[in-house]
Amino acid sequence: MDASVAVEMKVRERAGHLDKFYSHIMSCRVIIEAHHKHHQQGNLYHVRIDVKVPDAEIVASREPGLHHAHEDVYVAVRDAFDDMRRRLEDYARRQRGHVKSHELPPHGHISELYPGYGKIEADDGRYVYFHRNSVLDTDFDKLDIGFEVRFVEEAGDLGPQASTVHVVGKHHVTG
Repeated sequence: MDASVAVEMKVRERAGHLDKFYSHIMSCRVIIEAHHKHHQQGNLYHVRIDVKVPDAEIVASREPGLHHAHEDVYVAVRDAFDDMRRRLEDYARRQRGHVKSHELPPHGHISELYPGYGKIEADDGRYVYFHRNSVLDTDFDKLDIGFEVRFVEEAGDLGPQASTVHVVGKHHVTG
C-alpha cells in the first residue's frame, strides 16, 4: 500500500507498547499489504508482524479473507498487534516456566488382595483401600500382589481410598 504517515504513527505506537508484554524484544518488523489496489473501497489489508526475541522469532499475521473488518487498515493493525500481544505473553510465560502441567495421578503397587477389595501401597508409603469396582482397565480377579498401578484418591469412611485404579502396562508413563 502507499505510505501513510497516520498509519505509520499508529504502528509505531502499538509496537512501542509490546515491551510491556515482553521486555527483551530485539526487533519488530511490520508489513501491511492492500489486496486489490485498483479498488477505492473494499480493499482488504493483510498485516504481518515479525518480532525477534532471544532464541526465537514470533510471527503474528492477520489474513484479510478471514475478517471483512480488515477493510479498515486501523482495524487490521489493531487485530494483528492484539494477536502479537497474546503470543508474547504466552512466550513470556513459557520462559518463566508458568506453563500448565498436568500432574500424573498417584502411583503405587498392590500390597494386599482380598475377595472384592485390596490395598495399594502408594509411593509415599501410605496404604490406600480400593474396591473391585474401582479397577477400570483389567479384571479384578486377574490382579496380583506387586502389580504397579496409578489411582485417583478420595477420602473414604475409613481413610484414603482409590475411586479408580489403572494397572500400569508397558506403554504407561510411570515417571
